[in-house]
Amino acid sequence: MRDVAVVGFAQRQMQDYDGSPTCAELLVPIFAECYEQTGWTKRDIGFWCSGSSDYLAGRSFSFVSAIDAIGVLPPVNESHVEMDAAWALYEAWLKIQTGEVDTALVFGFGKASAGVLRRTLSLQLDPYTLTPLWPDTVSIAALQARLGIDAGLWDEAAMAEVVNRSLTDAEKNEYAVRAGGSSVEDLLARPMFADPLRKHDAAPVTDGAAAIVLAAGDKAREVRERPAWITGLAHYTDGLQLGTRDLTRSESASRAATAVGGLDGVEIAELHAPFSHQELILRRELGLADDVRLNPSGGALAGNPMFTGGAIRIGEAARRVWDGTAEKALATATSGPALQQNLVCVMEGAL
Repeated sequence: MRDVAVVGFAQRQMQDYDGSPTCAELLVPIFAECYEQTGWTKRDIGFWCSGSSDYLAGRSFSFVSAIDAIGVLPPVNESHVEMDAAWALYEAWLKIQTGEVDTALVFGFGKASAGVLRRTLSLQLDPYTLTPLWPDTVSIAALQARLGIDAGLWDEAAMAEVVNRSLTDAEKNEYAVRAGGSSVEDLLARPMFADPLRKHDAAPVTDGAAAIVLAAGDKAREVRERPAWITGLAHYTDGLQLGTRDLTRSESASRAATAVGGLDGVEIAELHAPFSHQELILRRELGLADDVRLNPSGGALAGNPMFTGGAIRIGEAARRVWDGTAEKALATATSGPALQQNLVCVMEGAL
C-alpha cells in the first residue's frame, strides 16, 4: 500500500449562498486556497473527484457546471460521486493506490437552501415503500432518537450536553453557521421541533463547499512538514429499509472501525453526526475512549453543507494533525437516513 496523506484543506459554509445551485463561484477561491497551501498549480494535480447531487441542484449533470471552476486547459483526469465528498476522497485514495497518479484534489458542494432539504432527502429512501409516504429526515431522526430514549440508551439531557459542547466549541470556528453554547437547562427548556428533537438537536440547513488535497509519499513531504497520513480508511453500509435495522445502532460504523484495525490511541474525533443523538450512537459503535476529544470544530451541529459535511470532518481532523494538536485523529462521514452508510478515516502525524 502506498503512503497517502491529506496535505491541503479549504472550506466555506453559510446559511444562504446567493449564487448558482452548483456553488461554482465558491469553488474558485477554495481551489486557490489549496494551491496556496501546497504551492502547486492545476498542472500538479493528477486526479480530480467531486461529490454532489443533481437532486439538490435541481438539474441533471449539475457537477459539469462545477467543473468550470477547475478551468479548461490543461485537460484534467476527473470523476464524480453522487455522495458526500468524503466518498470522493475514498475514490481518489484508491486512484493513488493504483500508482496512476501521485496527487489528487477532491471537492464537494451543495446549496441546500434552494429547496426544502428535509423533504428533498426523502428521495434517497426506497422508491416503492417509503418515498411515497414522504417521511422527512428530521422525522426519521426523531423516531431514531425516541427509540434510544425508550430503550434507556440515552436521554434528552445527554443530547443537550452534546449540543452545548458542540456549539461552545463552534465559537472558535470562523466557518460555523451556528455557534454559542448556553446551558443544558436552557436547551431543555426550548420547544420541541419533532419530538424528542428540538431545533438545536438538528444540523442547520447549510450551503457550502470544501476541497481536500491528497498526496503520496515524498510529494506529501514536499508541501507539509507534518502531513496527516491516512493510516486507515473504510466504509460500509446498512440496509435501506428502516424496518430491517436496529436504528439505535450503526453497524456499518462499527464494521468500518473494525476494518481499519480499531481506534486505539485516537485523541481527537470529528464525527459526522447531523443530529445530537447520532453522536452518542457513533461514539458507542466506534468504541471511543472517554478521553477522546469530540468535534472540536463544533461538528455538524454547527454547520453541515450537504455533500460536504463529511469531507469537512476529515479536513478538520487533518488540521489537528498538521498543527500537532493530535498525533492520531479520526474522522467519520455519514450518508443516507439514520446513519445508514458510514466512512471512517484515521490519520496520524507519523508513519
